Amino acid sequence: MAVHTAADEYRMAKFYFDSKAYSDAARMLEGVLAEEPANLSVRLLLARSYYHSAQLGRAEAELLRILEADPAEDYARLMLGRTLERQGRAEEARPHLRLAAAMTGETP
Repeated sequence: MAVHTAADEYRMAKFYFDSKAYSDAARMLEGVLAEEPANLSVRLLLARSYYHSAQLGRAEAELLRILEADPAEDYARLMLGRTLERQGRAEEARPHLRLAAAMTGETP
């Protein structure tokens, strides 16, 4: 019986994500995150998987956790803005999108 490490599971989840199997990626990443709860890379890929599989509440929750740990994470800030927009919450999204743009030098 093969033993899979968290790194193996992450690579498989990344493969699923790259193959647009976002729900499968999310399921794998949930397990990896249980083993490595402080790993922001895992958490960000999980948030992206949730976003692309229309699990917007879960995406929002993960993005907020990332930003709590690292307020300067510009991609998480951008994704949070887009997630809020997609939920019809444009007013809440606007400050996050502006901040992400300021952090990256892009136009919102």
